[in-house]
Amino acid sequence: MTPGESWGFLVFIYYKLNLNFIIMGIKREEIKGTVILNEIESGTIVRSQYDTENKDMIVEFKNGTRYQYLEVPHAIYTKFRMAESQGKYFSGEIAKTFKYNKL
Repeated sequence: MTPGESWGFLVFIYYKLNLNFIIMGIKREEIKGTVILNEIESGTIVRSQYDTENKDMIVEFKNGTRYQYLEVPHAIYTKFRMAESQGKYFSGEIAKTFKYNKL
């Protein structure tokens, strides 16, 4: 692969990754220090927040309620972000698995 070909390949991968975020429902992502903030296009979830230091995940639902899920592994949060449906992944893998507090 020549340098020009590898550059084109990297642009293609970058494009595909960004396209996947749009398709999957991540409208916006921001990182502030150790916190990852996501705005989500979902039938149930509006926002998520994840602290990479203490592993806490905060989820805000369309009805305005917010819950804090404790000690969610970073790999689980990454799978949540990359899921085809964040709502389905959340319901199946996070909601009933981790301890939580209503905020």
